[in-house]
Amino acid sequence: MREDAARRLDELVREHGLDGDVAAKLAALLDALATHPLAATAVRDSVRAVDVHIADSLAALSLAGVRHARSVVDIGSGAGIPGLPLAAAIRGARTILVESHFHKCTFLEATARRMGLENVEVACARVEEWEVPEGGIDVALARAVGPQPVVLEYAAPLLREGGLLVDWRGVRLADEEASSSRAGLELGLEPREIRSVEPFSGARDHHLHVFEKVRPTPNRFPRRAGAARKRPLG
Repeated sequence: MREDAARRLDELVREHGLDGDVAAKLAALLDALATHPLAATAVRDSVRAVDVHIADSLAALSLAGVRHARSVVDIGSGAGIPGLPLAAAIRGARTILVESHFHKCTFLEATARRMGLENVEVACARVEEWEVPEGGIDVALARAVGPQPVVLEYAAPLLREGGLLVDWRGVRLADEEASSSRAGLELGLEPREIRSVEPFSGARDHHLHVFEKVRPTPNRFPRRAGAARKRPLG
């Protein structure tokens, strides 16, 4: 890893008040993203990846519900972003990376071991078919998963009442936000906050959309695999 990327990691660890060995775990992730042939990312250069992937993920630590979570699920985890950086930062949280593609699951399992993360599990399954732990999950994470009403439908059945969905988004879209509010009414989710964040210098139009599960999700959810994308709510 390049020296300037290492300096930036140290800066992020200090900025978020994290333990000293978190930087080493995040460095291992950057190395995996740069070198592993199954890493599902086009951003492999460590200097760019430390901002685009690591800083962007850690921006969610500004939310108290994330920082103090005891259980976290990363929906459609892909290259492990944001799940792996946050698992390194929140040692007390059981973190499950849900990913349906076998090769991506292979990367996630190898990288969690490489990072020395004992609090991470990989569930190689479609999120609609994954068996949710009893009692539900505190926090669901979604980054670049799909249209927001689809993400809400994926997340709602996973969360306990009072649990949060954090959805990473770019430019705000009024029509999509209106559709998401309508979808949330069906799913037991209410919008709580849209937080504008600047995870790194020059970042523009980065937002964390936060929803809270306020009532049980109806038993008809989750619908069968693929239905949320084919016939989105809202």
